[in-house]
Amino acid sequence: MIDCIVVFSCRALLSSNIPSYQEVLIKPTMNALVATNRNFKLAARLLKLDSKLEKSLLIPFREIKVECTIPKDDGTLASFVGFRVQHDNARGPMKGGIRYHPEVDPDEVNALAQLMTWKTAVANIPYGGAKGGIGCNPGDLSLSELERLTRVFTQKIHDLIGIHTDVPAPDMGTGPQTMAWILDEYSKFHGYSPAVVTGKPTDLGGSLGRDAATGRGVLFATEALLNEYGKTIAGQRFVIQGFGNVGSWAAQLIHEQGGKIVAISDITGAIKNSKGLDIPSLLKHANEHRGVKGFNGADPIEPISILVEECDILIPAALGGVINRENANDIKAKFIIEAANHPTDPEADEILSKKGVVILPDIYANSGGVTVSYFEWVQNIQGFMWEEEKVNNVLRNYMTKGFKDVKEMCKTHDCDLRMGAFTLGVNRVARATVLRGWEA
Repeated sequence: MIDCIVVFSCRALLSSNIPSYQEVLIKPTMNALVATNRNFKLAARLLKLDSKLEKSLLIPFREIKVECTIPKDDGTLASFVGFRVQHDNARGPMKGGIRYHPEVDPDEVNALAQLMTWKTAVANIPYGGAKGGIGCNPGDLSLSELERLTRVFTQKIHDLIGIHTDVPAPDMGTGPQTMAWILDEYSKFHGYSPAVVTGKPTDLGGSLGRDAATGRGVLFATEALLNEYGKTIAGQRFVIQGFGNVGSWAAQLIHEQGGKIVAISDITGAIKNSKGLDIPSLLKHANEHRGVKGFNGADPIEPISILVEECDILIPAALGGVINRENANDIKAKFIIEAANHPTDPEADEILSKKGVVILPDIYANSGGVTVSYFEWVQNIQGFMWEEEKVNNVLRNYMTKGFKDVKEMCKTHDCDLRMGAFTLGVNRVARATVLRGWEA
């Protein structure tokens, strides 16, 4: 019985970052890279960056590709390809998640590493951007196989990551347990180093409040945006696409603030209640049944319709590229809060802008997770842990200040919130690059 409890606990730690792994089946990798490059170039044009500086900011600092061969439980050997793209370190150590997914490839990792560079700069935390991953389906691997794979990957890259070099974190298909394995394997070469990863279990130096951080950041970002329009969370009608870690925490926190969540979807299906969903009951149902399907307090709807349901605020919190030219004209929300990475295609951006829909971009709206990862790193270096109330209060301060900074850039460059965020991030990285004499 004890063994069963331990295995269940490890599985939960492994996947807690995304309770529904299949929530993201296909990632539009090239679209993500094209969109990120496009937004960067538009921001560089607004900032009137020198062409040499622009080129140096776009090219990654280092790209790593390694083969990871492990013995499987049946005695056969299996090989997987691992990636780590370290994009920029002008403002501090590089920071970014490690994902385990069949669709992981260099273009996806490159796009997300670059996005992390601008995101950490928008959040104004002293990091650069990185991203990593292994092309595998974690659902097809046993716990022991996942551990061996993680340790081999760490052995291949341990000299290229570090407390003041590159600090990995959980992402799709990974979680606190994965970070614990990386920490342990890295420490075999470099001595006990809890600050080498974030998103760890609290027993190994993880921060209180980290699990809810991205969803809580979405709440604070939404509050900041609505305040500009004289509105509050209370009474607003929300639709949330995705009920994994980010979507479920956002739903719970918005519900606590009086927001009315009228529709939610995940990989199992989509549900709607125009009077507002009972979120505590839905969370219990989703945990027991591994999804929202079959919840008694709502009517089932077609998952494809979730984005075009009547609401005030739409929160895409799962897939990339879900808002596109095919459905943008049918979206009825007045505000879109991008809790997912790259949920809105550039063509949809233009359509929605003409309709007057206000979009709060991903590089600001979902930065709560990396911000609390920064708090975890700080706590590990200090050797002093914060109370959860302090974590949440400081996160609110960062998210509120971040929105004000984005708005200032919007006024300066007469642009929308996405370009305001990109110009803010790119400008901060460009300034650090020039000050360090790296622009030549």
